Amino acid sequence: MRTTLFASSLLALAIAAPSVQAHQAGDIIVRAGAITVQTKENSSSVKLDRGGNTDFGGKATVDNDTQLGLNFAYMVTDHFGVELLAATPFSHDVSIKGTNAVDGKLGSLKHLPPTLSAVFYPLDSKSAFQPYIGAGINYTWFFDESTTSEAKAKGLNSLNVKNTWGWAAQVGADYMLTDNLMLNGQIRYIDIDTTAYVDVAGGARAKVNVDLEPLVYMVGLGYKF
Repeated sequence: MRTTLFASSLLALAIAAPSVQAHQAGDIIVRAGAITVQTKENSSSVKLDRGGNTDFGGKATVDNDTQLGLNFAYMVTDHFGVELLAATPFSHDVSIKGTNAVDGKLGSLKHLPPTLSAVFYPLDSKSAFQPYIGAGINYTWFFDESTTSEAKAKGLNSLNVKNTWGWAAQVGADYMLTDNLMLNGQIRYIDIDTTAYVDVAGGARAKVNVDLEPLVYMVGLGYKF
């Protein structure tokens, strides 16, 4: 539904677009707005990886979050640019479900997903409506991991999530309100495939592999320098 509404909005903007000077080689574009990470996690079962070979079954889940998103882009030519995605730290609750012993909220974490992309703008630089596609590489940094008091009561401590590299793809569009000010909307897919570890009472450690597969939505304003 979100993707359909986004595509419809872009089409409406294209029909209504006035004639202004849009992106050109040498332009620097700064965008800011609300950015939402919507996870579609695919998790392995929870297993001991130290202190035994028990498979607890179940899987891990990670909730969604919305933060301030930032884009910094440089136009190499009228049609090609490079772009860096940044954001204020995302916060997520991590839960375990489907096991007999450790179901419930395991803890929380924060992450930053800086993403560097090459971006292609197919339309003439004089078009106010500027759709684009891009692809690049992502580095996801996890930090401030913590376990809940309920998890600690079950003997689970020291949640740790591995930082990851992955690929990313995006579609989006700018709509020029003036020669410098623009509306922006974008959708990204980011490949985040990580492993979470938690210490278990008695010196053991459990792990779960999680492919987060998030869709990232951003809507905001941009300014061209």
